[in-house]
Amino acid sequence: MKALFKKIIVDFSERNITGILPREYAIPLKSEKIISLIGVRRSGKSSILFGLISQLREQIDNNKIVYINFEDDRLYPLTLKDLDMLLEAYFELYPANRDQEIYLFLDEVQVVDNWELYVRRIYDTLNIHIYITGSSAKLLSTEISTSLRGRAITYEIFPFSFKEYLQYRDIEFNQHSSKSISFVENALESYLIDGGFAETINQDAEISRKILSDYLELIVYKDIVERYNIKNRELLKILNKYCFTNIATLLNVTKLFNELKGQGYKLGKDTLFEYLSHLEDAYTVFTVPIYRNSIKEEQRNPKKIYAIDNGFKKIYDYSISDDASKLYENIVFLHLRRQTKQVYYFKQKQEVDFYVKLNSGTKIINVSYQIDNKNTRDREINGLIEAMEYFNLDCAYLVTKDEEQKIKIGEKSIYITPLYKFLLISDKQS
Repeated sequence: MKALFKKIIVDFSERNITGILPREYAIPLKSEKIISLIGVRRSGKSSILFGLISQLREQIDNNKIVYINFEDDRLYPLTLKDLDMLLEAYFELYPANRDQEIYLFLDEVQVVDNWELYVRRIYDTLNIHIYITGSSAKLLSTEISTSLRGRAITYEIFPFSFKEYLQYRDIEFNQHSSKSISFVENALESYLIDGGFAETINQDAEISRKILSDYLELIVYKDIVERYNIKNRELLKILNKYCFTNIATLLNVTKLFNELKGQGYKLGKDTLFEYLSHLEDAYTVFTVPIYRNSIKEEQRNPKKIYAIDNGFKKIYDYSISDDASKLYENIVFLHLRRQTKQVYYFKQKQEVDFYVKLNSGTKIINVSYQIDNKNTRDREINGLIEAMEYFNLDCAYLVTKDEEQKIKIGEKSIYITPLYKFLLISDKQS
């Protein structure tokens, strides 16, 4: 194993890193904390590590940087005891660095059981900067909050935001240019359906669907079936399909349980909750609670379900034109969720899609693809007015396809905003 570690360390040090797209994440290069990147597979965690490594290579000797991908098949099966040989191998290669400051990048670290014990020990005893990535929210957050408490800073990594998507496609946004806006709106139509995984961009529809289907198979197998020893794989597939074909809708687990029972499936309600939790843990879906002052009240109400990426919907739905509002809402959710975990829906007489607490302040937002119909328009606006009064806020947003208008109701304002503007410049509005 030690010889293999040496080969992997040296091979990576000789590898040229090119074509790294800057992301919106401000990951520190020289933090005194362990830096943890977590998120769904293929969301760009490794690329972010490579970007950091590229920056470091311009500042320090390349031999002070160690990168290991624990999903390298040559390392399988790797145990906690084997990890001891990693730095032994490194210091045998570079003995002069034993007392030097070094940088250690551990990719998909959750593959090794009890990895956090090793990371904590070397963090506490060596002059070392540690970066880790993983695809499990639960495993990483549990270990970080126990064994690594106070030692780590965690960043959640998502597929491309719309701003990053435009950058990847080399589309410049200028809100004062009609030509620029036309390119942006065209790109949004693709982003809305195909999503933000880098490998799917600029692919035709069938190739894109195949790539996303393969991603989902990998996530389900590696991060759920294999990790949790799932027995009822058919039920997991059914739940997958249900979630991705019902994004931005209320999830009633009891109703779904009864439907599946009625179709002849043998399952327990607890199993359904457990599998849903696994999907959330793997960052494939999110559930959003209603906002209430009491956690018990929040738990009594159904949650809304959203997907990590719009593209997953097309794996199961070939015709999605009727779901434009749901796709819009999912995009808005992801835009908000990238900024905070405090995302809720709200309901009194009317339902409001999002009540969210951001660093820039509290926002309430409705999403409606089109508001040409007077009843639709009135419903969306009245819901926002009701919520503004409840939360004592003076502004709200109504995100649409292309309408733009500011409505004044006394001292309160509603910004009717095209989706592309909300995603790109909404925080600059007041």
